[in-house]
Amino acid sequence: MTTNVRASVSQILRNKDDVGDDEDEPKKKSREDWRKAKELEEARKAGTAPAAVDETGKDINPHIPQYISSAPWYYGTSGPTLKHQRPQEDREGKFTRLDTYYHKGVDVTKVATKFRKGACENCGAMTHKKKDCLERPRKIGAKFSNAGIAADEFQQPNLNLSYDGKRDRWNGYDPSEHKAIIEEYQKVEDAKRELRAQKLEQDPSAMEDEDLAEEDEDKYVDEVDMPGTKVDSKQRITVRNLRIREDTAKYLRNLDPNSAYYDPKTRSMRDNPNPEAAESEYLGENFVRFTGDTRAHAAAQAFAWGARGRGLDVHLLAEPTKLQLLQRQYQDRKEHFKTQVKQSVLEKYGGEEHLKAPPKELLLAQSEVFVRYNRDGTRVEGGEKQLAKSKYEEDVLINNHTTVWGSYWRDGIWGYKCCHSFIKMSYCVGEAGKTVVLEVPEGNKAASSKNTVTKEESVEKKSKKKAKSDESSSSSESSSSSSSSDSEPEIRSKTEKTSKKKKNKKKAKKKKKKELRKEKKEDKLKKALEMEERSQKRAEHLLSMDERKRPYNSMVEVKEPTDQEMEAYMMKRRREEDPMSQFL
Repeated sequence: MTTNVRASVSQILRNKDDVGDDEDEPKKKSREDWRKAKELEEARKAGTAPAAVDETGKDINPHIPQYISSAPWYYGTSGPTLKHQRPQEDREGKFTRLDTYYHKGVDVTKVATKFRKGACENCGAMTHKKKDCLERPRKIGAKFSNAGIAADEFQQPNLNLSYDGKRDRWNGYDPSEHKAIIEEYQKVEDAKRELRAQKLEQDPSAMEDEDLAEEDEDKYVDEVDMPGTKVDSKQRITVRNLRIREDTAKYLRNLDPNSAYYDPKTRSMRDNPNPEAAESEYLGENFVRFTGDTRAHAAAQAFAWGARGRGLDVHLLAEPTKLQLLQRQYQDRKEHFKTQVKQSVLEKYGGEEHLKAPPKELLLAQSEVFVRYNRDGTRVEGGEKQLAKSKYEEDVLINNHTTVWGSYWRDGIWGYKCCHSFIKMSYCVGEAGKTVVLEVPEGNKAASSKNTVTKEESVEKKSKKKAKSDESSSSSESSSSSSSSDSEPEIRSKTEKTSKKKKNKKKAKKKKKKELRKEKKEDKLKKALEMEERSQKRAEHLLSMDERKRPYNSMVEVKEPTDQEMEAYMMKRRREEDPMSQFL
């Protein structure tokens, strides 16, 4: 805590006269002195340095602002003090003490028997007049009846109360009045005790039942509404507006003023108030200041200071993101360098197998956990807790399967791993099912494939019949020609004709195959276009529906699209960038 003490002009002149003009003026504080004062102030706030002490020996709270702790120049203080903030003795002497207050009631010690001159004509008291009398108006006043003279009120002192004295709710309270309340409760307890003794004499068994009832009340005392609680029956909550009285306040653990510092502003005691005790329940709250993100923040600040000292321009508050990235890069490079050094040492000297060994606790089957077991092997504390994986049933095997649905994946389809079946709820056939690859095509695709096969077979049969008829005709012609004439030019001409016919037949076959391929492609393209139109209509229908009413799409077979499907998609795709697309 720093104190800014400023001397008055008269005091400076007086000091000059006492010292003399020969000596120099007092030196001002250097930068080093200011730095030391600042460090001392921070240490006092942190609780590591003792607090400043005033002239009366009292500690000064280091968290008090400087404009409060620093005394004015005309006060003439030579050290740290808070005397100027406390009530001044000369000023307090003007006010009335707290033990004197207005008197209540009337003065019963002196009661007059005769009417006095100047008294109230109604009641006979000397302290007020008839118009100020608060008693019931009498038919014949005390002035004429000379009877029933009322007692005089007290003469009230002229009090000069301070600000606190006017607002003190206990001012003028007589502690002896509390004795009447204690006596009243004592009488009630005595009466209860006498009733209990009478019941015990009459029927001892009934008293035993009452004792059991009292024990039950003590047992379920938590259910009783305690004072200081508010129970809301609508919301079924209990709001506690008082702290638990069983808890010891921190500042009551050690009343020695030289013990651990207690900060009333934050209600924290920083150190252990009883350091001599071996096992103390409360060890202070300094450790809380170095938990959580506090350590990370301190490490980041230290890294920023170190980086700035090495010439890197970075600041924790000005550029937090940059600092975090630099710190992460530094940690990564540091870990990479450590692993490189470790790997080089292992490559040079060996011994990597020793690092992979399990810990000694597992090797020796030892641990520090104490567990008691019964003779049958069960734990004494109860069975081991089974952690629930989820709310759904798991590992439920059906239809002779040894694995669950979804344990096998191929070509975008889920199945069973035990038999490679892609049909859910199917019966498992074991390893035999893995050898057979079952493909379940759609109905339209199956029908189209059958039709194409039948067409191909019919075309091939027709071509074979024509080829056989041509061969038979050629053979008959050749036989007749050979019988008629055996000349060489005729034979050559015949062979040339037969070769030409064969070539023509081959060309015809190729043309027919091409035509068949074209027909197949056209058929496939037509079907792909129909499927694309259906999918687009279905997509429009789904988009027009409410999101919550759309069906799931989890069992769709995912396969690579064919060339015809891609062509149909490109043909049916609507190009939004084309200005004429809206007129199609």
